[in-house]
Amino acid sequence: MVFDTLDQAIHAFEVLSAGSNARSFSELVLKFFPFVLLLELPLYLLVVAGIARYGVRRLRRDQQREKYPSVSCLITCYSEGDDVSKTIGSLAHQMYRGHIEIIALIDGAVQNKDTYLAATSSLAAVNALPNRRLIVLPKWQRGGRVSSLNAGLSIATGEVVMALDGDTSFDNDMVAQATRHFDDPNVVALAGCLRVRNAADSLVARLQALEYMLSIGAGKTGLAEFNIINNISGAFGVFRTSFIRNMGGWDAGTAEDLDITMRIKQYFGQNPKLRIAFEPHAVGHTDAPTSWRVFFRQRLRWDGDLYYLFVRKYLQNIRPGLLGWRNFLFTLVNGFLMQVIMPFFIVFYTGLMLWYLPLGSVLGVLAFVYLIYLASVILFFLLYVVAISERPGQDIGYVVFLPLVPLFAFATRVNSALSLLQEAVLKSHLDSSMAPWWVLKKTKF
Repeated sequence: MVFDTLDQAIHAFEVLSAGSNARSFSELVLKFFPFVLLLELPLYLLVVAGIARYGVRRLRRDQQREKYPSVSCLITCYSEGDDVSKTIGSLAHQMYRGHIEIIALIDGAVQNKDTYLAATSSLAAVNALPNRRLIVLPKWQRGGRVSSLNAGLSIATGEVVMALDGDTSFDNDMVAQATRHFDDPNVVALAGCLRVRNAADSLVARLQALEYMLSIGAGKTGLAEFNIINNISGAFGVFRTSFIRNMGGWDAGTAEDLDITMRIKQYFGQNPKLRIAFEPHAVGHTDAPTSWRVFFRQRLRWDGDLYYLFVRKYLQNIRPGLLGWRNFLFTLVNGFLMQVIMPFFIVFYTGLMLWYLPLGSVLGVLAFVYLIYLASVILFFLLYVVAISERPGQDIGYVVFLPLVPLFAFATRVNSALSLLQEAVLKSHLDSSMAPWWVLKKTKF
């Protein structure tokens, strides 16, 4: 029995490796999954080309600066407690010549008294520093992240505004690294680079740290070179204040980070010179879930929000006249095909294999896909460490976890299919921790 299964696995692997045309339905089934996998190859090649372009441009970059725009840091706080003091401190002690205004927005300050008191305890120390100012704005009734960000935007005085999470800390050159991009008048927003601060706490945290390096650190570096950034993280987004005010600030609903990214891109069709930048060396550190249960619950919300935004809210707005051709095509491929449709393909095909093929053939297919995926991940990771990472000595230690990345990616894709289905059937975005139900129920979508 074991030897029969092994023979089937070897035969399936040989069929996939041979590259010949399928001669039967079983071979057609065998070849379909790797074909789906190869749909990701153009995206990988695009990102790699962008990284190479970034490396060349970085060598030529002039480090001299004359402009130091004033910055307003909007810190959205809900239940961070003493951790908000660390965030405020990391912003107050930035190595930056310009003025930094820190606005701590305490959402639901009545029930979050600890967070409010922690923020106010930093007032005297921060306001005593030159070119630094701390404002603590309590919102006594909870209204959600969007409500907090818009409240902060209404009183912000900086030329550049940062939307930051209350439990995220930052490298002390973050503001300097981020704001230099706004010397270009066409840059209207910037996506900051996030790292996992508690990676050593568990295996799932380490895998998320790797995911952040590859998808944010490497992925967005490459995409930014072609002005097709997929998302400005809600935990670390930077915006030109005048532009974001002219847009009307953030919109109610959920997934406010992808939402604001989509809304900004709707100006690109008529204004093709506008850009969303990315700076891999403007680094924020955030905590990731340390248990598999919490991780998958978080991704249920994240991936469900993709369906909500792409299908429910912005389906009619995804057209080249608004987004421009490059962002229109990228949204179709990366947004719809890779993020919304592909998870269902993977789940359907895996089920089809298990139903139609012998166990050995299934194992052979999965082994083939695993090795191809692992090889691409290794090359991509090494490119990131050499060309992008600001902590290469630290990051190279993650190489021992790379064999787990294909398995981790498969698990997240299966979970993504469940998330998308849940949103399509149950409208799960209306039950979000990002805002109270009475706010979400009043939105159009």
